[in-house]
Amino acid sequence: MEGENGGFSFAHGGAAAVSPRGRLRPIQTGRSVSFKKKDAAAQEDQDDKGGICHDDSATPVKAQTLDELHSLQKKRSAPTTPVTGGQQGPFATISDEERQRLQLQSISASLASLTRETGPRLVKGDPARKSETPKISTVHHHYFTPAISVSDSALKFTHVLYNLSPAELYEQAIKYEKGSFITSSGALATLSGAKTGRSPRDKRVVFDETTAEELWWGKGSPNIEMDEHTFMVNRERAVDYLNSLDKVFVNDQFLNWDPEHRIKVRIVSARAYHSLFMHNMCIRPTPEELEEFGTPDFTIYNAGQFPCNRYTHYMTSSTSIDLNLARKEMVILGTQYAGEMKKGLFSVMHYLMPQKQILSLHSGCNMGKDGDVALFFGLSGTGKTTLSTDHNRLLIGDDEHCWSDNGVSNIEGGCYAKCVDLSKEKEPDIWNAIKFGTVVENVVFDEHTREVDFSDKSVTENTRAAYPIEFIPNAKIPCVGPHPKNVILLACDAFGVLPPVSKLTLSQTMYHFISGYTALVAGTEDGVKEPQATFSACFGAAFIMLHPTRYAAMLAEKMQKYGATGWLVNTGWSGGRYGVGSRIKLAYTRKIIDAVHSGNLLTADYKKTEVFGLEIPTEIEGVPSEILDPVNTWEDKAAYKETLLKLAGLFKKNFEVFANYKIGKDSKLTEEIIAAGPNF
Repeated sequence: MEGENGGFSFAHGGAAAVSPRGRLRPIQTGRSVSFKKKDAAAQEDQDDKGGICHDDSATPVKAQTLDELHSLQKKRSAPTTPVTGGQQGPFATISDEERQRLQLQSISASLASLTRETGPRLVKGDPARKSETPKISTVHHHYFTPAISVSDSALKFTHVLYNLSPAELYEQAIKYEKGSFITSSGALATLSGAKTGRSPRDKRVVFDETTAEELWWGKGSPNIEMDEHTFMVNRERAVDYLNSLDKVFVNDQFLNWDPEHRIKVRIVSARAYHSLFMHNMCIRPTPEELEEFGTPDFTIYNAGQFPCNRYTHYMTSSTSIDLNLARKEMVILGTQYAGEMKKGLFSVMHYLMPQKQILSLHSGCNMGKDGDVALFFGLSGTGKTTLSTDHNRLLIGDDEHCWSDNGVSNIEGGCYAKCVDLSKEKEPDIWNAIKFGTVVENVVFDEHTREVDFSDKSVTENTRAAYPIEFIPNAKIPCVGPHPKNVILLACDAFGVLPPVSKLTLSQTMYHFISGYTALVAGTEDGVKEPQATFSACFGAAFIMLHPTRYAAMLAEKMQKYGATGWLVNTGWSGGRYGVGSRIKLAYTRKIIDAVHSGNLLTADYKKTEVFGLEIPTEIEGVPSEILDPVNTWEDKAAYKETLLKLAGLFKKNFEVFANYKIGKDSKLTEEIIAAGPNF
């Protein structure tokens, strides 16, 4: 029978307990047994057992069913921040129900099909949780009349999983996404499908009246055009796919740690992996900021599992990554590689920030204890990550930054690190950051122990880890700093003719920044490995939107205004090209970078090199003086001169595409930049 307390009391029956004295004793399971009864029962037990018994029983839980018991396990945490009367914004001083309605209405507007004039009917929560009955009456108190006949998709509800935590996203990935596993370190291992890297040839930008004038088009440009109509066809395809699903993941987050210039972004995706990736890579809003988020400044529709229609105009494959700067939207079809979202947003920042006279930069950035900030530019293999990671300095960011009148700020809230051949000894910070909350893409792990083998490239060489920047111990939070004192351009010169360090004039900084040079070792042919020159404008040509000279002019202007010095550092070969000379020791390069940070190199004695006209120091503490001028390290001086002229010729040929672009009054700035290159 039901007891007085809502519990149950069995006074008789087959399960009743019998004391040694021969009488039935009722089993009490109620919640408020009086102290007298408890004491009597305890005393009786002690009498029965002939000694003192430790009773570790607890008060029974307040549940009548297993579902009730499970509901007690979780407490609601949102919204976590009380809204005070003084707060302003779209969600200020309104009820939780109204806030949720406005939030869902905003997401529904984002997902609206433009032919049907309305977004999907949305409800919050996981559709798999059958016991939870969603409240739907307040989501759409007005529902537009469709312009054309409704489809079955208009009759269903799409569940929104909004700004889920990493733990919730882990559960979603492991339950519903094949290929998702927890590794031994606690990271989430997942697969990006057939594409394990970006697809730059499938990236398109809408060509319209505005972008025709503002963007960089043509030879050397990463911007491949598409028209507005084709974008809308692909957008409709992506939106219809997302609306056909039982659930979608929505992230509302920020870009740029400078609160004055931050951008609100919304990412709508079909995979928990993509949602967790962007949770890590963008800046995570506080509960207060989320309540006041409102309408996003830019929206990504990631329908990567679904291909584009190859018969659509401008399409060259089943993959398409499309940017519409006027609509402030990005559509992804036919690729599940998460890096497309990260770099797509970076491209957007390369367009939006210069409009505010803010320079967007593909660079690492750190800060010394005295507040001295350094920017590091460099292509893959130049040592940018290694040299910008310094335990004596704070890390502001590893990849994307803005330089405004307020100083520097990281665009992102996380790091996207390469994992190939990762080891604890070489990269302890990255190794330790691969823990719970981190996404590791396309890695291979032991089936039993779940230990990752970072040397195994069976899936791809482009294995990656995405983690919040606070996982790095010496990260500076918030990720902002004062104006840079040093701008360091890194090149791994496998030709072996560039000096280990050169101090650059403003014009030389612009020239080498636009060139974006490095030389890596090419493949083997008949046993001979020849260096191969690589040029990437602004050290990130794949992501810039405007002409490279626009960014270079802004860089020079800010360096001049705030007193920054430019440096060209060669982390490559000395004493001959690859196969003849040897790579400059990392210890020497670190000494050079230390001398740059300390300011000691500013007071050093300098001499000028031939052809490139670079100012090189004659002495640096801890670095052999003979290696500072590369000609000293070559035994064959004629071979040195021949190789130097060969590299200079490659620089000149690469720069031809920029020479015709006129900047500055009477094109004087263009002439200055060209004159700062090699002369021979």
